[in-house]
Amino acid sequence: MRTTIYWFRNDLRLHDQRALQHAVEHAQEHQQALLLVYVHEPVQDEDTAWGFRRMGAHRRRFVADTLQDLQAALQTMGQRLVLLHGPVADVLPACARLVQADTVFCEDIAAPEEEAQVQALINAGLNVKTLWQSSLIEPDALPFSAEAMPQVFTEFRQRIESARLQPLAPLPAPTQLPAPPHDNLATLTGWTDSPFTLLQAHTEGDAQEDAHPRSNFPYTQAQCRGGETSALAHLQSYLTPPWPDRYKQTRNALQGQHTSSHWSPWLATGAVSARRIWAELHAYEQTHGNNDGTYWLWFELLWRDNFRMLHLQHGPQLYAARGLSNLSKPSHFPKDFQRWCQGQTGEPIVDAGMRELAATGFTSNRMRQIVASFLVHDLSCDWRAGAAWFESQLVDFDVSSNQGNWLYVSGRGTDPRVGRRFNPTKQTQDHDAQGRYRQVWLA
Repeated sequence: MRTTIYWFRNDLRLHDQRALQHAVEHAQEHQQALLLVYVHEPVQDEDTAWGFRRMGAHRRRFVADTLQDLQAALQTMGQRLVLLHGPVADVLPACARLVQADTVFCEDIAAPEEEAQVQALINAGLNVKTLWQSSLIEPDALPFSAEAMPQVFTEFRQRIESARLQPLAPLPAPTQLPAPPHDNLATLTGWTDSPFTLLQAHTEGDAQEDAHPRSNFPYTQAQCRGGETSALAHLQSYLTPPWPDRYKQTRNALQGQHTSSHWSPWLATGAVSARRIWAELHAYEQTHGNNDGTYWLWFELLWRDNFRMLHLQHGPQLYAARGLSNLSKPSHFPKDFQRWCQGQTGEPIVDAGMRELAATGFTSNRMRQIVASFLVHDLSCDWRAGAAWFESQLVDFDVSSNQGNWLYVSGRGTDPRVGRRFNPTKQTQDHDAQGRYRQVWLA
């Protein structure tokens, strides 16, 4: 019996899974088995050019929990998630040969490495069907082509709102799936039986089992754990008065688990879809009314879309030293960068933020802007080093948003202002006047 492969990437959920739905329909139409696969690339275990591991411990644990949750959900439908360790270009073609598959379905990710993975599968002779499903608005529904997208976010947002564009309704999770193939997949090179083994993540009973007691996002606790189950429970919990109504007033707070939506970690792994969030938010507005707070949540989801569409428009140029600018190549001072990473710059608000990041894998959006600005504009270091450190440390690392935000702060993106310097003294006065945040992380 032949097999259809579905390759999970940054879409680790069952609801609103159009790409998976296409794979299911293909398997049913051709009377094939359905193999569900997740691949962990060895490059994630290696050091970056800047001298630290590409995927840090916080994200490893969060992704492992996410995969475990997905495994459990699939098992209730008689399916399983096959975990493979190795280059996608090697392990997926080998897997396809074993199960007699020639078609692979997956989500479309418009970032250079992710596109190269797909091309490698095509080069190996596989038929790869990609489907875009990570944004709120579909690229082909925009009132402009990707090539003609407005360069400034405000115009991007206004044109979408003027056109009264609405996201597609999210799909419900499937209630049944085609059966997996009967082949002995444990014979495959790179086959792994546990998400925690696959990602070399901390497991139950390890010394680092508990989240930092002052973490804004305690990802080892049930309410913040990785996976679709926790994601949807948190979505319901947050969309309860008064939290969404207060979002605009509280979103810049440096501490507090209800000051922001904290949707980003689950959005980053795809444990919840942007469209599912919007549908729930819209239902909240229908019941409780809309206001500045609920509008600003939509606003932030559009920012996320904007960073994704930028990748369709500019591609690899977003990863160049100059970014989209005509600025000179950035300078870099490794010792200053190291002090920044360790939270030892001598600027208290910056050091507090960097220590929170290292200890918890999370920090507020406002703090991310403060520390990024300090690295680029005060220490004159390479923005790409900062982006790589965030990729390593953040539990909610998202390639499009991370790259877009660092380009924005450094003045090498589409922002009409050349760089966004955040004065640390003013930021301290505005957001930590009583010193409570610094007291927690500098103690």
